[in-house]
Amino acid sequence: MATKRDYYEVLDVAKTASGDEIKKAYRKVAIKYHPDKNPDDPSAEDKFKEAAEAYEVLSDEQKRARYDRFGHQGVGGAGGGQNMEDIFSQFGDIFGGGGFEGFFGGGQGRGGRRVKKGSNLRIKLKLDLEEVANGVEKKIKVKRYVACNTCSGTGAKNGTDLKDCGTCHGQGQVKRVVNTMLGQMVSSSTCPTCNGEGKIVSSKCDVCHGEGRQLHEEVIPINIPAGVAEGMQLSMNGKGNYPERGGVPGDLLIQIEEEPHELLKRDGNNIMFEQYISFVDAALGASIEVPTIEGKVKIKVDPGTQPGKILRLRGKGIKDLNGYGRGDQLIHLSVWTPKNVTGEERELLEKLRNAQNFTPNPGKNEKGFFEKVKEYFQ
Repeated sequence: MATKRDYYEVLDVAKTASGDEIKKAYRKVAIKYHPDKNPDDPSAEDKFKEAAEAYEVLSDEQKRARYDRFGHQGVGGAGGGQNMEDIFSQFGDIFGGGGFEGFFGGGQGRGGRRVKKGSNLRIKLKLDLEEVANGVEKKIKVKRYVACNTCSGTGAKNGTDLKDCGTCHGQGQVKRVVNTMLGQMVSSSTCPTCNGEGKIVSSKCDVCHGEGRQLHEEVIPINIPAGVAEGMQLSMNGKGNYPERGGVPGDLLIQIEEEPHELLKRDGNNIMFEQYISFVDAALGASIEVPTIEGKVKIKVDPGTQPGKILRLRGKGIKDLNGYGRGDQLIHLSVWTPKNVTGEERELLEKLRNAQNFTPNPGKNEKGFFEKVKEYFQ
């Protein structure tokens, strides 16, 4: 599978480019690689679609923010599966009211029968921290419209009872000639009789009653990459609803929701954990167990550890969405002080306090203090 180029590189703009600069850059690239302008260059259409995909993301503030943070994975299937008609209908307005066709001379070109696209489906998918960290395959059950098996999605009985629209003669569009002081102007619009389909159903399918689609429940496997984040939206092309009487299905949009972990917290690709230790362990050192997303591990607390010290477990965090390694787990050590003590415990603590005169200078008489701690706690 070919690696996608950076969208900023496709449009030849800086990452700090404004919306107007991105729009102008896309217009320039689209004119350069428009297929009608490059009939002998088979790669022109691919470059034209690539530019449209880049513009779709960078012209949308939310998509652009996700792309800047997570790269291509952050915008899922943006632009995927678009045909030329989709692009013309979505972005033709940046060339003025005449769209692409008006800009390139207004020939019949691609202005024929309109290709419909079905509606998108949106779902929310909850993931725990382990699934976010390592990636996971989920199987979800969805109800969506699919093409009718009986009429093959045409809506016509036996799939054959279709005829050309009498208004547009199968073109899906009607043209109107207007006389102006500058001469005759020709404008095109969607046929009001067939809604741009170019065909009329003379006898409806008995199963779908002319819709060309049926509601179907299916289980769809979804591969979630490691490193996704709360609010991110992934896309599966063609897994949305099939449109009425033919066309291309919409997309399945998956919004990620992170379920909070009982003990661990996420900070980017790092995992944060607060570990409480007693002042005895802080003074004498200890070996303790801490949770990670891969299970419990033992860590060493050095003698004389001060409150607030942070220990790092390298590679115990979350895999980067773009494959740039893995984060760490950071363990913040806090010294726990009991709020309530028994009489015996109070007496013992008084003896410890008398073992050393506590002063703002932490280095004074430490050796004698540690010896007393060992004596009383062994």
